[in-house]
Amino acid sequence: MALIKFPTKSLNTDAVNPFVNTVFDNLFNDNFISDRLVSRVPAVNISETEKSFKIEMAAPGLDKSDFKINVDKNLITISAEKKEEQTSEEKLYSKKEFNYTSFSRSFTLPDTVDYSNIEAAYEGGILVLTLGKKEDAIIAKRLIEVK
Repeated sequence: MALIKFPTKSLNTDAVNPFVNTVFDNLFNDNFISDRLVSRVPAVNISETEKSFKIEMAAPGLDKSDFKINVDKNLITISAEKKEEQTSEEKLYSKKEFNYTSFSRSFTLPDTVDYSNIEAAYEGGILVLTLGKKEDAIIAKRLIEVK
């Protein structure tokens, strides 16, 4: 079955029943369909300081228990899964809605990361991972004198 978009503006069908045309235009436009088929991946900021790397991920609406963080060799994977179910029974009908949110992002870690010094915190909708550097990777700052 193929959906064919008819040119509603060239035909004067708005005069017949404008409500029906606007409903079908909103229902079958490309944004409606594509927004629901595209997987949503949270935005990430990655920064480096003198002693650590920091990964900040925007993931509002989740709980701390929804996240799963795995480190396997030099790959860190951050994933989350949340399931919600809403039921409402009013008058002569009942309605049940399911909402399922999940994502997974993986990052390759450099050799300078100290795997025993990885911390995660979730506050205000932002997951912050702090990955400490190995002692030998921290560059000592010093002033070099010109002779």
